[in-house]
Amino acid sequence: MDSLNNARKIIDEVDSEIAQLFCKRMEAVKAIAEYKKEHGLPIYDADREEEIIRAVAARVKDEELRSYYVNFIRDTVKISRAYQSKLIEGMKVAFSGTLGAFGHIATKKLFPSALPVPYGDFISAYRAVENGECDAAVLPVENSVGGEVGQVTDLLFSGSLYVNCMTDLTVSQDLLVCPGAKSEDIKTVISHPQALAQCAKFISERGYKTIEYENTALAAQYVSELGDVSVAAIASEEAAQIFSLTVLERNINSGRANTTRFAVLSRSDNPPTEHPGVHSIVLFTVKNEAGALAKALDIIGLYGFNMRTLRSRPMKELLWQYYFYLELEGDVHSEAGQNMINMIHRFCDKFKVVGTYVNQG
Repeated sequence: MDSLNNARKIIDEVDSEIAQLFCKRMEAVKAIAEYKKEHGLPIYDADREEEIIRAVAARVKDEELRSYYVNFIRDTVKISRAYQSKLIEGMKVAFSGTLGAFGHIATKKLFPSALPVPYGDFISAYRAVENGECDAAVLPVENSVGGEVGQVTDLLFSGSLYVNCMTDLTVSQDLLVCPGAKSEDIKTVISHPQALAQCAKFISERGYKTIEYENTALAAQYVSELGDVSVAAIASEEAAQIFSLTVLERNINSGRANTTRFAVLSRSDNPPTEHPGVHSIVLFTVKNEAGALAKALDIIGLYGFNMRTLRSRPMKELLWQYYFYLELEGDVHSEAGQNMINMIHRFCDKFKVVGTYVNQG
């Protein structure tokens, strides 16, 4: 046990030194990025990167460790290149859909000077941040009419990203048609399942057929390309402008307070500092014991955390097993939060802090 503790102590000391050296290296990377930006040089220099790899490989005499060190340096160079890209080209933010999608609107609201990067689905946008293609992702987590976005919740449970802030976006769903189309022409509406659910009353009253599409803006694009006056899309006014469609009817969603909550996800946990409006998101599974869930929730209350949201989700890999999504008022990084987490592990098989955030209006 002493040898194990000693080895762990050495690793902690080395990791501390690596962190300082990493910051020092990235300062140099920043200077290089500024030079490249000023002189119009490309970010990626394949010859220079290979020169670095060859030089550092020779520094490790242990042949068995050398290949691991080369991989370590390759990853470091990749991270440095991503940092240069951010400094030179600006922050890249992933969202699901295309221009005019509500994800795009939320992204521009949160990051007005960043480069929004569209992806075909939630998973692709999420993975783009995990693998370093983008710096952050803006994804919907809940709608006031349609409820939770289950696929995003599942990504929070299985993935490695953290929620750093939330924003509420008032969603106005409009009926978009090809130029010249009239109300009596419309027979079919196309949109994302959430949008169809939000406009279910409107659709039912008019007897329209529905077709599900992966995204509201992509549905608008499809209707524009189809050119059929009998087919309409449910999407935003921005999508109508982008894809040259006409807004036939506005604000057709059932609830006039139709709001979608979007989360900003990144690779690092960035807890707000001493902010009164801090919330925390945790995901957990409970042990297969009588009363385990009730006892876990009692512990949360015992340490003064008010539960804002509690939902269960099925675990795809285990039949009839569930995990729980929980939003708390307060910061789980606080002393009370850490004590709560230490105690709640008695009743949980898995307990994951997905992030702490402040709502951005």
